Amino acid sequence: MNLGSKSKKRVVLPSRPEPPTVDQILEDIDRAPPNDPVYSILEKTGQDSSRPVDSEVDRRFQQCREYLELNEQLQEARSRLLRQREELRAAGEQLRSDVAEVKGQTL
Repeated sequence: MNLGSKSKKRVVLPSRPEPPTVDQILEDIDRAPPNDPVYSILEKTGQDSSRPVDSEVDRRFQQCREYLELNEQLQEARSRLLRQREELRAAGEQLRSDVAEVKGQTL
């Protein structure tokens, strides 16, 4: 007689979480340290990262990684250009002021 199986209750498992959004994935990637296994998997497996990737998944991963690196470089360039634009604007204002002062002295 198997009494244990009749008194056993079914365990209700929690529902699956929603998959992460693209923004959540990008945020997670941005916060990952350089020694994160995702970035160092080729080194740990002994594969040469300069070799052409074999699978479609690897190729897509490399494309995403390159995209994120380029995107970061573009953001840095944008910040640099904004700073330089402000410097040029300030220099232009100073030049206008100096020209006006010189014109005032010559009259």
